[in-house]
Amino acid sequence: MPSRAESSLEAGLTALKQGNYQTAIAQLESVTSSQVNGTTSLQARVGLVMAYARIGEIRKAIALCETLKESQNSQVQDWAERALEHLAKAKKRKKVTKKAETGFVAFDNSEAQNRQSSTVSPRERAKETTSPHYRASIPPESLENNYIETSIVPQGGYNLATRPGAYVESEGYAPPQPQIYWRQAKRAKVWQPLRKPSLHPLRLLGLGTIVALFWVLRATLEFAMASVNLILDKLPYLEPLQLLYRDPKFVVLGILLSAIALSPWLLDWLLARYYGQEPLSKDSLHNYSRETGRVLHRYCQQKRWQLPQLRILPISAPIALTYGNLPRNARIVVSEGLLHQLADDEIATIYATQLGHIAFGDYLVMSLVLLITLPIHRLYQQISDWGNGIPPGFLRWPFNILASLSYGIWCLFTGPALWFSRLRLNYSDRLAAEITGNPNALIRALLKIAIGIAFDVQKAQKTNSELESLNLLMPVGYKQSLSLGSVVGHIPFECALMWDHLNPYARWFTINNSHPLIGDRAQILCQIARHWHVETELHLARQQSIKTTRQSFLRQIAPFVGVPLGFILAALIWLSWQTAFSLKFLNLKWIYEDWNFVSGCLLIGFSIGLVIRMNAFFPDIKTANGQADDSLSNLMANPSSLPIDSPSVKLVGKLLGRPGTANSLSQDLILQSSTGLVKLHHVPWLCLGQKVNPQDLIGRQITVTGWFRRGATPWIDIHTLQTQGGKTVYSHHPIWSTILAIAAQAWGAYIFLIG
Repeated sequence: MPSRAESSLEAGLTALKQGNYQTAIAQLESVTSSQVNGTTSLQARVGLVMAYARIGEIRKAIALCETLKESQNSQVQDWAERALEHLAKAKKRKKVTKKAETGFVAFDNSEAQNRQSSTVSPRERAKETTSPHYRASIPPESLENNYIETSIVPQGGYNLATRPGAYVESEGYAPPQPQIYWRQAKRAKVWQPLRKPSLHPLRLLGLGTIVALFWVLRATLEFAMASVNLILDKLPYLEPLQLLYRDPKFVVLGILLSAIALSPWLLDWLLARYYGQEPLSKDSLHNYSRETGRVLHRYCQQKRWQLPQLRILPISAPIALTYGNLPRNARIVVSEGLLHQLADDEIATIYATQLGHIAFGDYLVMSLVLLITLPIHRLYQQISDWGNGIPPGFLRWPFNILASLSYGIWCLFTGPALWFSRLRLNYSDRLAAEITGNPNALIRALLKIAIGIAFDVQKAQKTNSELESLNLLMPVGYKQSLSLGSVVGHIPFECALMWDHLNPYARWFTINNSHPLIGDRAQILCQIARHWHVETELHLARQQSIKTTRQSFLRQIAPFVGVPLGFILAALIWLSWQTAFSLKFLNLKWIYEDWNFVSGCLLIGFSIGLVIRMNAFFPDIKTANGQADDSLSNLMANPSSLPIDSPSVKLVGKLLGRPGTANSLSQDLILQSSTGLVKLHHVPWLCLGQKVNPQDLIGRQITVTGWFRRGATPWIDIHTLQTQGGKTVYSHHPIWSTILAIAAQAWGAYIFLIG
């Protein structure tokens, strides 16, 4: 049985973790007043420092830190000394802020006003998340390097390796990080340049992306023109427009060339108009990261560039992106959330990655993609807003259809850039490590960005439009951040990233992802650190035997394997028919001379592969055997898992997502369980007869049953969603797969038979 002091300690740490600071202080003070010695007392006092700092009691936090300096535990002494430095700075800033508020300021406060104005956004969400007292408190990066080893945590307790600054007047930006321990591995003091990578794959893929974008834009425009003429032809008294029958390739080419030439200024206007983008002064950036200014100046001087124009977005999620068409027209944009959540050296590494995009020229292609996709996403948002302003019913359906159509077009135009978006980050990571000599800081930055994005989704109770529309240019994708950024408080980073770099088939599941696996990126950065004889931030296993079999993987991709097998089948059939005709045994010339039968074989092969996969993909769900909520982290950490393994789950949590018209395709459904966030997949068009839609349950406690899929983005295929009141939504994934298989089989057979 735990003692009373240990019970109070656990209750206090739990309250601290949940943000209930007054309760935490009451519980932890009872532990310290009971004169308990040893680890229990140390943890209680450390927790009190965090709680006092969070509620603004800086003097009490400083006094308690003074007592911790006298501890015999060297780790506690080190933590207390560094914490005191930042608490003292916070106290000084608080005094300056009070003087500024009362008007007794003996210096020019224009810079402070500029920084304050940079936090003002035309969007209500940004206004709500900006804390008016933030600058009078400890910035999140202040105590970034101050942690306590897990060795002082009693068994069954909570790890106090938490970022103290995250608890101080910054809840709009800094996510709490329970049970996270950062090794704070050092940088290289002297390092040799890395071998220059070949740029041919990046160049060719960039050119291919532009060509693919040209064909997609041309096909979309041709479809729209043909549709307009078809409608005009069917309407009385109207005739089709001959202009719309012309080939629009030269128009499309002119649009793309104009977009490339004007992208810096057009994106300036779009980001300022809809996202509140403003200039970021060098002095303001210097307040967050001194190293960043040195990195920018040194590298630009080396390349003989002008310094890129610096911009800032008043967004609480950590975001960074670069756009432009020439180095002198380049803009590096970061969000306020990134500056607040990352430490000095980590901000410098992120800026270095953006310099890498400029150096390799990939920012030109991504600027073009962003300029085309951003207005489409804005159209989707506007239609969704209009639709949500109408009461649910028949009148909302046209807006649901238009919003879904615009979202589908946005996905269509982002598709050609996915491969290029993944490849370019490998180059920029490598260059950032070489510029700064600090691959470990870049690893921490990537992980903290994932944590910050997951926290932003939890705080907003949905995926904000900024995260989705700017996702292609961000250092870390928002989808891959959901589970990784929220589950790391329950399992170590190494466990959360094992699947990424150990599963031999992991990269096959990134085909439809916009970003490479973070585990792979961290592994490469760790290799660079070892090359420079530097201790690594993460201790990732280099090689490990995985139980995943080739048969499981082939069964996973069976529908796609069926397509080339169908082509082989068509070739064999054609050869057999030719042989039979030559021998005058059988005359099927009317079929084999029409090559349309090949497409029928491809559809039949796809259908057979889908049927082969179906039974393993959707096993019977047995509620009694469903995985408990606390095992979600174990499912995430299994490096041998594939989506086809399909473990049944039954999880309880809160349903998050965009409400109403913006979620007509159920594209933004997320379960917030006690152990993290996980993406939910639902089939909305097979649920038209149900009285309840998933959008109606957003914000409520639900129970989810379904099949867990471990891919590049972990997700759950929903079987049922049930509320506490008994309302149930069914998602018929097996039925949809069966319908698709039958339709492909019937269509393929029809084509095959009629030639």
